[in-house]
Amino acid sequence: MKTDPRVWVVVVTLFLGHFLLHVGFAIGPAAPDLLTVAMLLSAREIGMGRAAGLGLVFGLLEDALSVLSFGANTVAMTVVGALGAITRDLFVGDSLLFLVSYFVIGKWLGDFIRWVMVGEGLRQPFVDQVLVQGLVGGLYAAVVGIALMALTGLWKESPQ
Repeated sequence: MKTDPRVWVVVVTLFLGHFLLHVGFAIGPAAPDLLTVAMLLSAREIGMGRAAGLGLVFGLLEDALSVLSFGANTVAMTVVGALGAITRDLFVGDSLLFLVSYFVIGKWLGDFIRWVMVGEGLRQPFVDQVLVQGLVGGLYAAVVGIALMALTGLWKESPQ
């Protein structure tokens, strides 16, 4: 199955935007997580092996910015990429309810895995970091992901 070139344009744009906000403008943790949105968008278009490999690369690049918890982002992005690719086989079509759930759960799962992987000294309380910030970040990821899919024509809603 050939991947739509629009997917790669969106993924590269989100990748560059993520690092421009985090490193270039030094916004850091206050900047949105465009890397996870890029991972989730691409994971439904490419196979599980390539999605996990892309997650590994994205995670390593993100971990290069956080030496205290090196490896947490790599594991989280690899798992999110692999599980995101599996949804392509389990769910046909892209209804609005599915896409919102996909982005919210994908972002939340990545935040949860990062929270588990970092050391106790770096963790914020579970309720604050995972439940509140994770769900708010997931809703943001859903808005950005769905908007990008609609704008680029990648949204293929199933016929009713």
